[in-house]
Amino acid sequence: MRYLVTGGAGFIGSNTVDELLRRGQSVVVLDDFSAGREENLKQCTGKIEVIHGSITDLPAVQKACQGADFVIHLAARTSVPRSVKNPLETNHINIDGTLNVLVAARDAKVRRLVYAASSSAYGETPTQPKRESMCPDPISPYGVTKFVGELYAKVFGRCYGLETVCLRYFNVFGPRQDPTSPYSGVLSKFITTLLADGQPVIFGDGEQSRDFTYIENVVQANLLACEAPDCAGRVLNAGTGGRYTLNETLRLLEKISGKKAAAKYEPPRSGDILHSQADITEARKALGYDPKINFEEGLRRTWEWYRAASAR
Repeated sequence: MRYLVTGGAGFIGSNTVDELLRRGQSVVVLDDFSAGREENLKQCTGKIEVIHGSITDLPAVQKACQGADFVIHLAARTSVPRSVKNPLETNHINIDGTLNVLVAARDAKVRRLVYAASSSAYGETPTQPKRESMCPDPISPYGVTKFVGELYAKVFGRCYGLETVCLRYFNVFGPRQDPTSPYSGVLSKFITTLLADGQPVIFGDGEQSRDFTYIENVVQANLLACEAPDCAGRVLNAGTGGRYTLNETLRLLEKISGKKAAAKYEPPRSGDILHSQADITEARKALGYDPKINFEEGLRRTWEWYRAASAR
């Protein structure tokens, strides 16, 4: 089978590409390298086709979709704070770009498109865990754009017969997550700060909680969603079903690293959600999704990866 992975040079994308190659699949990557890194694909040199282009460029997307059986659409502007700062940019990439991918996938008659949706669609709904039946209520421009992508995916199924599955990711972390951007995931920042004997920064009181989901679990969900029968048109959570506060997470990192982690607390950031936890019942039933790596094991693996990378 031939897979197109948009954003395939990114954190989630490159890990997905690695697993596809391990399974002997044919892979095309579309990436403009605005966030993705060429070094994330260095182990794939000569094994995949890479198209340098943006999802906002319809001809580039159409070229990438040619001959694809499945599209895993990961390319996006992924930061909540950045979307608050520049909503026009986030809207253009995440909505216009996603519409381009859907149009190109429809015209290329791909078998199914898997869309990287986001738990940010739930907003501040107080009920935990989050279930797909809850009414979406995003509180950031990023959350809005990712939810609109879901709506477009459903409409393309209804209007054009394009099979789509939308996976609402919950705080994905693991090797290759870029810690250098001001908009990076919190765990990559915590770990690299501790490696440098620095002081981790927490926005708020640290009692906000997340369903931190190790990358291998999300890659599993991506590939199951491509081929699972009778799930076209579904929106499904991709998390673990657990929840840890940032303060608890730092204590775990102290235990794993042997380093003292005294946080510096700063004011909360606009658009950040306080608590997030996935109910994965529907993903288990529809996809056979079963997250293999729990948070503590994933955190240990991630620490070891960054420690090894810092020593190179």
